[in-house]
Amino acid sequence: MELYENPLITRYASREMAENFSDKKKFITWRRLWIILAEAEKELGLPITDAQINELKAYESNLNLEVAAQREREVRHDVMAHVYAYGQQCPSAKPIIHLGATSCYVGDNTDIILMVDGLKIIRRKLLSCMSHLSSFARKYSDLPVLGFTHLQPAQLTTVGKRACLWLQDLMMDYEELEFVLNTIRLRGVKGTTGTQASFLTLFEGDHDKVKALDKKVVEKLGFKEAFPVTGQTYPRKLDTRVLNVLSSIAQSAGKFSNDLRLLQHMKEIEEPFEKHQIGSSAMAYKRNPMRSERITSLARFVIADALNPALTASTQWFERTLDDSANKRLSIPQAFLAVDGILNLYINIASGLVVYPNVINKHIMEELPFMATEYILMEAVKRGGDRQELHERIRTYSMEAALQVKEKGESNNLISKIASDPAFGFSKEELDRIMDPKNFIGRAPEQVIEFLDDHVEPILQANKDFLGEAEEIRV
Repeated sequence: MELYENPLITRYASREMAENFSDKKKFITWRRLWIILAEAEKELGLPITDAQINELKAYESNLNLEVAAQREREVRHDVMAHVYAYGQQCPSAKPIIHLGATSCYVGDNTDIILMVDGLKIIRRKLLSCMSHLSSFARKYSDLPVLGFTHLQPAQLTTVGKRACLWLQDLMMDYEELEFVLNTIRLRGVKGTTGTQASFLTLFEGDHDKVKALDKKVVEKLGFKEAFPVTGQTYPRKLDTRVLNVLSSIAQSAGKFSNDLRLLQHMKEIEEPFEKHQIGSSAMAYKRNPMRSERITSLARFVIADALNPALTASTQWFERTLDDSANKRLSIPQAFLAVDGILNLYINIASGLVVYPNVINKHIMEELPFMATEYILMEAVKRGGDRQELHERIRTYSMEAALQVKEKGESNNLISKIASDPAFGFSKEELDRIMDPKNFIGRAPEQVIEFLDDHVEPILQANKDFLGEAEEIRV
């Protein structure tokens, strides 16, 4: 209670994501990398024994962090501190720990592994969001709703069609995420400045063995390949690519949350509101969209954070500088934690959206008379009316009806005016039939079903094992 704690950990992100970027996982992964390096070096002929490797494996997860922390205070080097601590536990293996490697062998390869594992968590939750939105869009595929351009009433769409706009954004994020996961590479075993000089010395100038070492380590770690060339570090543009994906997801979620905040203001659609939830400390009646507002807030953080790796990538001098380290420790894990929190909220909202069709219809009928005038004009001309005369009559009636709505606060009576004018030749009953909102939604219902069946469903079916999880929000 006396020190600052990161709210991404204490309030927003899941334990799963927090553990993924924990010191424990990082340092265990370092030890795993040292074990794999030793195994590969032994397989290629270096004098490393099975006993040494078994000793390393015995202490892979048994971290002596206090020893490492004390050593780091003395030597000011985190990797060498952990080499020392591991060596204290594994005296026979001590001489071959980190053999030929540079700090970035463990540091950079671990960073990539953690990012991949984090992206897989994000991927699963993104798919869950898509699944919930898909069900929602299908259910409300043909429910007419007032469309808006410039935040002004426009032609009708449907609730399901609007949800498909949110869903298509997520589908684009999924495609980008898949590309990154399928093309991500490890740093591999490259040595101090990426030339593999130390390993060439260890293997007596045998280039094939040095290449085989790189390949073996990468395969043992479950990756397809390493970067073909590096400096001391993997290209920092990889961090930019990863955070751009996270930023893209944040952008999509931000669009969704802002739309929902507006819809909740209009009382058309609401996010879930729990039985004992309090909207305001003073105004007991309020149902504030706190989940959507939190998405907006976290999305803003991620979008801004994505600038960090871009600046870092552009300012790396030659084979590397250390001005990346402190920034990476902050910007990358926090982006993952924030997007994890965003998707937890998104899943919670999308799985519990509340729709109010009567309010939606009320808003439609306040504006539909104006939107129906073009259709009425065309039908009246087909019945023998004069297009120019009828256009002027509609214009006059529209101005009068708008005045009644805006200045007098009364209902829109445009259709009644048209029905009472014999020049149009319509009965009130005919106009009422024309005024069915479903006459003005175009192909929106068909577009919803076609989009879901042809584009979304194949993705969900291919990933059905990842679906069905519920995400709780912590506060």
